[in-house]
Amino acid sequence: MNTGDLVSLDLIRDLVGFDTTSRHSNLELIGYIRDYLARLGIESTLVPDATGQKASLYATIGPQDRGGILLSGHTDTVPVDNQIWSSDPFTLTEREGRLYGRGTADMKSFVAIALSYAPAFAAADLKTPIHYAFSYDEEVGCIGVRPLIAHIGALAVQPRMAIIGEPTEMQIICAHKGKLGMRCRVEGRSCHSSLAPRGVNAVEYAAQVVVHLRGMARRFASEGPFDPGFDIPHTTVHTGVFRGGTALNIVPSVCEFDFEFRYLPEEDPAALLAQVQRYAHETLEPEMKAVHPEAGFSWHELSSTPGLDTAPDDEVVTLAKALAGQNGHSKVAFATEASLFQKSGGIPSVVCGPGNIDQAHKPDEYIELGEVAKGEAFMRRLLEIAEAGTLTAQA
Repeated sequence: MNTGDLVSLDLIRDLVGFDTTSRHSNLELIGYIRDYLARLGIESTLVPDATGQKASLYATIGPQDRGGILLSGHTDTVPVDNQIWSSDPFTLTEREGRLYGRGTADMKSFVAIALSYAPAFAAADLKTPIHYAFSYDEEVGCIGVRPLIAHIGALAVQPRMAIIGEPTEMQIICAHKGKLGMRCRVEGRSCHSSLAPRGVNAVEYAAQVVVHLRGMARRFASEGPFDPGFDIPHTTVHTGVFRGGTALNIVPSVCEFDFEFRYLPEEDPAALLAQVQRYAHETLEPEMKAVHPEAGFSWHELSSTPGLDTAPDDEVVTLAKALAGQNGHSKVAFATEASLFQKSGGIPSVVCGPGNIDQAHKPDEYIELGEVAKGEAFMRRLLEIAEAGTLTAQA
């Protein structure tokens, strides 16, 4: 494909050039988008975080008195630390029909494609408005989108529906799993290892809880509930981080571990968590406290994103199919901001964007030029429908 046929290439290059790894500020990139829109006569509102070092952006093109179609994406990326890249991850590089760079797949290309059609949206006589919503800190728990949704909810008019452009190869995703990430802290009692029965080994008790979590995972895999629409058709449990102990001859007094549930949309994450907490507090804790009354377990939520379950016949699914030229819809295991727009903001949502999630977070992350072209075709159809004001077009 000839890159000269793509109108979004310069914007993709510019957005990739900003290092918006979640630990950094995204204000330079947000300022770039704000100024770009301002030159087109489009006013933006920034929704900053508590530190003032990050912000989300919201803008509307077209009529202000009615709800329209929201195009949403996050501006942050995962780190490149300890990854071996063939080229500078923050310099867009084209090779063999692919664009390489951090965020090309997840998900700066979608943001750039949406913005590249802002001039056409602004010049058109839109009957249906187009809204932009670009957030921060999605990669560390969908943090920035929450105050952004609160801001949108306080407006006189909210979007009628939302399309979140995570990489799906332009497939329509109407459901995804929810995620609950937790940290468990185990307080024991330290002593010399030769006197181990007089202590409370926090590492060993933590390990018993991890084994219990593994048992839950096996039970879900064998007994369900199941949803065959997902590639992994059941709820999963995963322990990803384990920290404890200082020396072999010291009974460890503290241990922490991080675990998560990726649950089917109809499941209750609080009930899942309660299962493991019951085991810890009712089975393990009494014998710990018999040795040391202050021993026990505490829990801290790291992240929580609900599942998405949009009805296949919902208006937003029908519209997204028309825009993407698709007839089918799918479900995915990874969580997105779509569920928060739908459940917290009351905005019917789907996930659909260019690129492949398999390329996200990896060294030499890339997007195929063909995917960029499909994303631009999506925007051209959106322009036609927004001009006509016909949201009920069929794919």
